[in-house]
Order: sequence, then structure tokens, then C-alpha cells
Amino acid sequence: MRFITFVLLFAVSPLAHSIERVISLAPSSTELVYAAGLGDKLVAVSEYSDYPEEAQLLEKVANFDSVNIERIIALNPDLIVAWRSGGSIKSLNQLKGLGFSIYYSDTTYVADIADRIEELSQYADKPDVGRTNAKAFREELKRLQDQYSSGAPISYFYQLSSKPIYTIANNHWPSEVFSLCGGINIFEQSPTPYPQVGLEQVIVKAPQVMFTSPHTVQNTELWTPWQKQIPAVSNKFIWSLNADWLNRPTPRSLKAIEQACQHFEIARKTYSTNQIK
Repeated sequence: MRFITFVLLFAVSPLAHSIERVISLAPSSTELVYAAGLGDKLVAVSEYSDYPEEAQLLEKVANFDSVNIERIIALNPDLIVAWRSGGSIKSLNQLKGLGFSIYYSDTTYVADIADRIEELSQYADKPDVGRTNAKAFREELKRLQDQYSSGAPISYFYQLSSKPIYTIANNHWPSEVFSLCGGINIFEQSPTPYPQVGLEQVIVKAPQVMFTSPHTVQNTELWTPWQKQIPAVSNKFIWSLNADWLNRPTPRSLKAIEQACQHFEIARKTYSTNQIK
């Protein structure tokens, strides 16, 4: 009887059967699947799943707002890797109700990325691939923390959009990327994750550096009239960051940290020199 019970438990374990068909429903999830050594199992992905390059060749069955449930049913995946955001929750619940196995790749902190890779590696034919990538991620993250964590605090503003102006609050992705560099968010205490702010609010808070995404960089002239009031503008410390590195919680988040921290270092040296003078 004990043997029979063991066999039954093993049979229903999500890891007991071989995973052969995987679908990813977010670009960040797609990158994590490849990092975990499961890229050869992917049969479909979401729109904008463009890294690594081979992901671009796969069928698209979702975007930020919708999921093609009928097509997913037809593809019959063994595992769906998803990120709970946008308009996907209802569809994910429906897929779960239909009996599909779903792994949620949500992350809150940068360190969670290594955990997601490690967890997903359990489904790979060669788990050591994901474990090795997770280990490398943790080591590089520690190196970056050791290198940049002791720098003097620098206030920053991250402009997500221009009309209207949106930004981020602390503890919401990708705020930790900046805080690892010693950045102090001028809207850190906002009660909403991605607050809409006014021009006057930014001017009053006078950030020392400003960051934008490529789609907002053309609108940085918005701040030109206020160069006397905003140190970031007067010093030309307005930088555009790689949106894919910054906004997707993936192994490439390490590149975002490196990129942001290098900009903070430039500002840090300038403000330090000015204080000495």
C-alpha cells in the first residue's frame, strides 16, 4: 500500500512527467525560460519576445492586454510561464481552470531573478544549465553591489512618459536598479506604484539626475526652461537607458544596473568636485 501511495504521488507531481512543450506569455518570462535551459522546449511566446534572437521565430500567442486561449489550447503546452500583469489575469485563471500547469515568473527584487531561473531549471532536461546561470547572476549582482553601494546618495527622477508624466515609486520594478547605485527616488513615498506627477512637483524636488526611456528621450526639451531650478538639467545629467535591460526582470537586468550606476558615478564625481570648490 505504501508503495502504491508513493507511485500515485509521483504520478501527479508537476515535475514527474517530462516537459516537452512550453509557452511563455511575457518577454521577460521568455528570457528566463532560455536562461533556465528550456529554450528548446518553447513552442510559442508573447509579442516583443525578441531576446534571444531565436525567440523571434516562434509563434506569438499573447500581448500585454490579451491571451489567445484558443490557440494555446490547440498547442497543448505542458507548461505555461507567465507574468501576472496587464489584462492577463482573467485569461491565466481560465487556463488554470482548464487544467494547464502555470509557473508565475513574477519578481519583486533583483535577487528574485536568480531564484526564478533556478526554479524553472527543474523542468529542463539539463537542470545544471539554469543552476549555473543562476549562480553566475548572484555572483555578478554581488560584485555590482560591492562596487557601487558605498557611493554618496544621488537624487533621481525616472520619467516613464511625458504626456502625462509618469514615474515609479520605491519597491516597484525597476526602482531597485537605481537604489543599488545609491539613487534616491524623489517620489519614493508615493502611495501608488506608478504615480502621475506634475511638472511643478519635479521642479520643486530638483533631482540631481534624470533618466528616461527611449520613447520619452525626444521630449527631454520639456525640462530645458528649468535648468536653473533642476541640477540634472543644468548639468545635462539626463540619460536614456536601455528599456529592455531596465524594464524586464531578466539576467540582462545586471546590464541595466551597470549602465545606471555608471551614470550615477559621473554625477557623483561632478557634484563632489563642485562641493570642494
